[in-house]
Amino acid sequence: MTQAENVKWDEQVLPFELRNSDIRGRVVRLDKTVNDILAQHSYPAKVESLISEMVIITALLGSMVEPRWKLSLQVQTDGPVRMIATDYYAAGQDGGAAKIRAYTSYDADRLTEGAPFEQLGQGYFAVLVDQGEGTKPYQALSALTGSSIAEAAEGYFQSSEQIDTKLLVEHGETYLPNEQSHWRAAGILLQHVPRSRKEMAKVEELDEREHARRKDEDWSRVNILLGTVENLELLGPFVSPPDLIWRLFNEEAPAVYEPRKVQFGCTCSEERVRNSLSIYGVKDIEKMTTEDGLVTADCQFCNRHFALDPASVGKDGSTA
Repeated sequence: MTQAENVKWDEQVLPFELRNSDIRGRVVRLDKTVNDILAQHSYPAKVESLISEMVIITALLGSMVEPRWKLSLQVQTDGPVRMIATDYYAAGQDGGAAKIRAYTSYDADRLTEGAPFEQLGQGYFAVLVDQGEGTKPYQALSALTGSSIAEAAEGYFQSSEQIDTKLLVEHGETYLPNEQSHWRAAGILLQHVPRSRKEMAKVEELDEREHARRKDEDWSRVNILLGTVENLELLGPFVSPPDLIWRLFNEEAPAVYEPRKVQFGCTCSEERVRNSLSIYGVKDIEKMTTEDGLVTADCQFCNRHFALDPASVGKDGSTA
């Protein structure tokens, strides 16, 4: 497979299963998606690095949610980078592309010479899943532990979901002759989900202690295999994701499934801004009106600016 053909795997999440060890996984490579997200703001390189890592984790986790669901991840800290927020909107239909957006708030004058993760300080990692109208969103959080956002996400699954999870993320700026530098990011997710149907069948034949021992052996073995992956293998474009899965896990009976497309996308709109302002009365709208006689709002994710006539917003769509 040529380099050009492998590039076609960009902006896609490839689900796979390791049938010999009851482990499911995802592999993703993002180029345009990450750069489109970063282009919405002018972030320092260390902040861009953190966002790139967060976006990859969001794509890996988000691809496991059902159609029409929304997954949101958030990191909140007391460090120079105070918050990173991402949203994943499921495609909603077969063949469509899921949409990802991301935003961060930070204090530029507090950024240090340390590594990107050192800009976060103490805080938490949060997950919110919105299943749509008529349902109650699920939300959980855990302490921001480890030495990367990926390790913090692993800690979340271990403490909140009791699911063995491994996240491997690579990202960085690429430099090509006569071209501007840009970001490229990739990642692999492994999860050993407890009590699958296949595991239940095993439990009937084995006692719990033996079953647990075999499960631990499977998880350890697969993680050792994952540890052999090289940076350029994961980031590509010289090795395709299916070839990479086979190279790493060929003895685990791997099976790959239909890839899922992802792209940058924001859900902000004038209608949404109007809806958010509909709870305010005359006096509140007057306070929000600028010297130019407009009510303004900015989308933190895509930096889009809205300027509205005060008479058209607020309760009943009017300030009169």
